[in-house]
Amino acid sequence: MLSRRELVRLGGSLAAGSVAGVALPNTASASTAALVAFPQGYEPGAVVVSTRQRQLYFVQGDGTAIRYRVAVGKPGKQWFGTRVIDGKHVRPAWSPPAEVRRDRPGLPDVIPGGAPNNPMGAAALTIAPGEYAIHGTSASMRASIGSYASYGCIRMLDEDILDLMPRVRVGARIHVVP
Repeated sequence: MLSRRELVRLGGSLAAGSVAGVALPNTASASTAALVAFPQGYEPGAVVVSTRQRQLYFVQGDGTAIRYRVAVGKPGKQWFGTRVIDGKHVRPAWSPPAEVRRDRPGLPDVIPGGAPNNPMGAAALTIAPGEYAIHGTSASMRASIGSYASYGCIRMLDEDILDLMPRVRVGARIHVVP
């Protein structure tokens, strides 16, 4: 985990309360962010997700990356390859994709942004093309971080997506590897 000094130097935030206008529970110490050595080979600003490790890396380009624990797709729901971040959204509403709706037909058509049962959490980075995103998580799903839990999205703690979001530019590449 990053020290308070490193996190502030990197432009992150530790304090509970409000980040990017989003109220957070007093769980800032639960952040999984850590500055780690990272091999060259990916462009600065890229996001690399290791499905096996259940880790997301934000590549800084100086031989380091910021690492976060994430939940990834369940077996059979995973995807691999390179795509592009095409949007940044704070408190996004969520409409269950067809596959989720088949498994859970009782879900509403739309869960409003900020609702306690919204699985997108505090923020989302959408991935083109398709229905996938890197996103926060509802309070009831926080324990899933570090597991194989989603339908293909990359799930983070709310405090971690709020730390990552200003670092990632629209148009950045995301590389999802086994």
